[in-house]
Formats: sequence, structure tokens, C-alpha cells
Amino acid sequence: MKKSTAKSTALKGEVRIIAGLWRGRKLPVLSSEGLRPTGDRVKETLFNWLMPYIVDATCLDCFAGSGALGFEALSRQAKQVTFLELDKHVATQLSKNLATLKCAAEQAKVINQNSLQFLNQPQTAPHFDIVFIDPPFHFGLAQQTVDLLAQYNWLNPNALVYVETEKAQSIKVPDSWTILKEKTTGQVNYRLYYVDKTTSSE
Repeated sequence: MKKSTAKSTALKGEVRIIAGLWRGRKLPVLSSEGLRPTGDRVKETLFNWLMPYIVDATCLDCFAGSGALGFEALSRQAKQVTFLELDKHVATQLSKNLATLKCAAEQAKVINQNSLQFLNQPQTAPHFDIVFIDPPFHFGLAQQTVDLLAQYNWLNPNALVYVETEKAQSIKVPDSWTILKEKTTGQVNYRLYYVDKTTSSE
């Protein structure tokens, strides 16, 4: 998935949508330092986990990069996906891919901004049912993202948060978050959390 401040103008390859409305479609991905599209094996496992929840969900794809997770969510009939991407060129490619898919404007938007800056804003009302956190490795970004989501009221009741990190990276989450699924593939650890907003996160 992930983003970088590095200039990104060369096509690196493709991401494939596994299932849903756009099953089998391949979308171009720009070359960018730190960009690491979520592999098909991990993506398939994740969306098997999400199958009961994804239809009509409002989603946030942090550090969107290739958009692999956000596009898959839209293909599986998520109601709306917001893509956060710092790299201007990568963000432009995300918008082009959405246009290629003829995705309606109300279904998806791309925000060219640092994910942590975007999330560092108190919210009067929550927004998202499902959040994807798959940042560049080795910068501690997953923990910072979790902290901001919990602190600033971004999550709807019964939200789900997906976190993908390097194998050795541990994540501290609020007491109100319960780990539903966890798996390790190679050097990647990925987890799905359920957020119970009836429980204090203190």
C-alpha cells in the first residue's frame, strides 16, 4: 500500500481486484519509495474476515498508496471510501483509477494529505465503519494512527480497524478495542480489531 514523499512518476506494476463488481480488474500503480501493495493472499484473508460487514460500510484507507484495500472494498459494495495519500503523483493515479472504474463521486474521494495530519482533528460526530491502516514500515505510523482514531472520535459504534505492520511491531490499543482476527504471513503481521464504543477507552 504505502506512500512516501519521494517523487513518483513511473509505473511500477498493477494491483488486481479479487472479487465483487470489478473482479479481475487490474489497475496501474506508480513507483514510489515505501509503496508496498498489500498482497493478494493477505487481501483475500482480510476480506474474508470482513465479508459480513463490508456492504454499505463507510471506509477510510489511510496511507492508501496503490489503493488495493480501498478499491477492493468498493468492489465489494462498500458505501463510501476515503483514500488518504501524501504523495501527489500517487494520489493523482488513485483518482485516475477511480475514473477508469467509473466510480461515482459520492462513492469515493482521494485526499492528498498526510494521514496523521488529517486524523489530528477532533470530530463532533464519528464517520467510519471500517478503517484500513497499512503504513510504510519502520516509522511507528500504525501506533500513531491508532492513537488519533481513538482520541478524536472518528469511529462509528461497532467499527472495525485493520492494522498491517512488520512482524516484530507491537501495537497498543484502547481497552475498548478487541482483537477479532490476527495472522502472520512472512514478515507481515495483520490484525482486525472490533471497537466497542459502549466501553470506556481509558
